[in-house]
Amino acid sequence: MSLTIPSPTAATSPSIEPRTYQVRTFGCQMNVHDSERMAGLLEDAGYVPSEGEFADVVVFNTCAVRENADNKLYGNLGQLRQVKAANPGMQIAVGGCLAQKDRETILRKAPWVDAVFGTHNVGALPALLSRARHNNEAQLEILESLDVFPSTLPTKRDSVYSGWVSISVGCNNTCTFCIVPSLRGKEKDRRPGEILAEIQALVDDGAVEVTLLGQNVNSYGVEFGDRQAFSKLLRACGDIEGLERVRFTSPHPAAFTDDVIDAMAETPNVMPQLHMPLQSGSDKVLKDMRRSYRSSRFLGILDKVRDRIPHAAITTDIIVGFPGETEEDFQATLDVVEKSRFSSAFTFQYSKRPGTPAADLPGQLPKAVVQERYERLTALQDRIAAEENAKQLGRRVEILVTAQSGRKAGETHRLSGRSKDQRLVHFSMPAGAETPRPGDFVTVTITEAAAFHLVADPATTADYSLRRSRAGDAWDRSQADSCGVPGPGAASGKTGVSLGMPSLPVRRA
Repeated sequence: MSLTIPSPTAATSPSIEPRTYQVRTFGCQMNVHDSERMAGLLEDAGYVPSEGEFADVVVFNTCAVRENADNKLYGNLGQLRQVKAANPGMQIAVGGCLAQKDRETILRKAPWVDAVFGTHNVGALPALLSRARHNNEAQLEILESLDVFPSTLPTKRDSVYSGWVSISVGCNNTCTFCIVPSLRGKEKDRRPGEILAEIQALVDDGAVEVTLLGQNVNSYGVEFGDRQAFSKLLRACGDIEGLERVRFTSPHPAAFTDDVIDAMAETPNVMPQLHMPLQSGSDKVLKDMRRSYRSSRFLGILDKVRDRIPHAAITTDIIVGFPGETEEDFQATLDVVEKSRFSSAFTFQYSKRPGTPAADLPGQLPKAVVQERYERLTALQDRIAAEENAKQLGRRVEILVTAQSGRKAGETHRLSGRSKDQRLVHFSMPAGAETPRPGDFVTVTITEAAAFHLVADPATTADYSLRRSRAGDAWDRSQADSCGVPGPGAASGKTGVSLGMPSLPVRRA
């Protein structure tokens, strides 16, 4: 591979071929949305997405939540060392939570990195790259608080039919296992008008679905003194014409109030799906985690949600092997999982993170004990997920067609999409049926169920209904703009953001 070494202004010069970029993302939905901003910033500065395996600029947007985050980053950086040595014009940048935490350590361990920036100054990325080229030395810039609210930055959306909208950044909670508050800071809330304006802009561009993002979405409004601000925001989303699906993640059980449940039930475009992190079913462990609710409170919320929204699909996060967790504690978690009937769960083995209070707690458990409990938990959840999905057999569901298809799509010729409750559905088209585009809607009857997906194979066109949408039109425009020729259900292949995270519903991360 041969790369041109540009001048510092090459990215914006019309006489020189633009530099290519690639953003590699690890972590949560907030990181995914941050990566969209990084891509938007780079394209605003004249870079173009890479179509090959490597690019002139490779940006790692990192996560620091799990113990192997460091290994994952440095393993990736090591793989690029020889590539960069053979292509001196190449640049590597590291941002995100791990960059905020490790800072100079990254440059010490990987001196071939050109720029390191934190969670509070994503907007500095193009300038840091330009400065590194001009000065011929690595640039490190970490801020301790936001210099500009990230959602005001240019954004290259990963999808034309669905978008992330950040309503807040940071977190005011003090969970003992979590390093996020120290890396992203205290919660900062956007004004409702700004959020709704961004949603409207997405809808105007063709999006039919948005997901509201925050480290703790249901505490939104505390900063400006309105404790019902989140439920009001959900209801306001219901007034946006053309917005068909609204989701949010993640709430905190301690702050989850009845007005939010009412807003979910009474706002037609708020989807019947809720991600509610449990973390543990043991009240003792929840106390040690500094999670300010107990299992009875958690189960009570689920009962209220299902009373108002009977077909709601509820997903969760669970940590196994927290310090001091006894067999009795773990059994309490299994009991709550059995009662909760989650449609899916992200299950994690406890990961000791330096700088968190839990890292210094007594009773750190042996790996073998944690692994054995983890396997019991996932076996239980897999059974429940299969049983809950089996209840979908024979149901007519509306699916938002996505650009991603299943691993066996080449053999089955099925496309994929998400139902209103966020279940993954692989579906086929009967002979003579029109092929949908990503962003279109199809309505089919579920014919098969597995633990992690549903299948719909309509036998006739009478059991297959296609509704073409503005989002499908936007998909066509995006393909024309990139000079691509879309195949049925095929992804563009020209995106500059690669995602290193699973999408719900899945068993574990």
